[in-house]
Amino acid sequence: MTKLRVGLLFGGRSREHEISIKSAKTIMKALSTPDNYRKYEVLPVYIQKNGVWQAGDTAQQILEQEIPSPYKNVATQQLWQFPLEVSVVDVWFPILHGPNGEDGTIQGLLTLMQTPFVGSGVLGSSVGMDKIVMKMVFAQAGLPQVKYISVDRTDIWSNPCIFSNFCDEIEDTITYPCFVKPANLGSSVGIAKVRSRSELKVALNDVASYDKRIVIETGVTAREVECAVFGNKNPKTSVIGEITYDGDFYDYEAKYTDGKAQLHIPAQLPDSIITQIQEMSILAFAAVDGAGLARVDFLYVEDSGEVFINEINTLPGFTAFSMYPQLWEATGVPFSELVDRLIQLALEKNS
Repeated sequence: MTKLRVGLLFGGRSREHEISIKSAKTIMKALSTPDNYRKYEVLPVYIQKNGVWQAGDTAQQILEQEIPSPYKNVATQQLWQFPLEVSVVDVWFPILHGPNGEDGTIQGLLTLMQTPFVGSGVLGSSVGMDKIVMKMVFAQAGLPQVKYISVDRTDIWSNPCIFSNFCDEIEDTITYPCFVKPANLGSSVGIAKVRSRSELKVALNDVASYDKRIVIETGVTAREVECAVFGNKNPKTSVIGEITYDGDFYDYEAKYTDGKAQLHIPAQLPDSIITQIQEMSILAFAAVDGAGLARVDFLYVEDSGEVFINEINTLPGFTAFSMYPQLWEATGVPFSELVDRLIQLALEKNS
């Protein structure tokens, strides 16, 4: 039987480059199990932080060492000189987190290559990445959210008088504590929790250096729960997981440092809340035109019984600590089988 050649695309130009390498290594291991090895030939393709594509021994070495490749400056035209391996890929498994990876840009390129790929297309990826657009789409779908306001970098880096008035407007709309977030970064990069006017000013100035579009959300006392979605036209949901942590909020360090956060799978929740979260996950997946996979995050306010959708991640992490594969493991789908099914969904989506 002829093996299907899977292009495992990892690395990328975002701040989550190292996490992408870890995710790719885990997927590579899953594709090396006996059942998958008989079906697939894996071709690792690594994108350096400067955008240069590498394949073959170089990409394999990066996976084995989990260390980003050092690189020299290259001419612009070299960024589009793809390795020969790219031309023989039958299906892509992109595991590029953050901007230039899960925001629709690489999905557009793979679409132009006319090669199937795992995950959402251009629209689903871009909507799922931009928190402002995502919130607008969720609102249109009738999904409940915490109170928020969106701002632009130019509103923050204006003259002091305008900035002061702008802070007044925020405080009139959003109560403390609140969260200040870049609209287009994943893995909690650049997020700050603020409790006062002085902290708000510092956080806004800081987050404006990460992104030109910013979201400020009202903080609520809630349990953080997540649901995994799998499928195309008729998606399925996993059991619900809950995250607890020792820090002030679930930041980058807590997400990717062993022992900093605890995943409780399945979460101990009332049956009615579980059903509500699973139904809302399907609605969110459809609202952004999701495909293949997604993780949907919620805030469950236990005192009032309210459930707020927080965000959808159309290309969630696949590291050993990541929630998405663990949720499916607890639902009865082992990691190696999950990876196999995602590849098959990619082929189905393209048929």
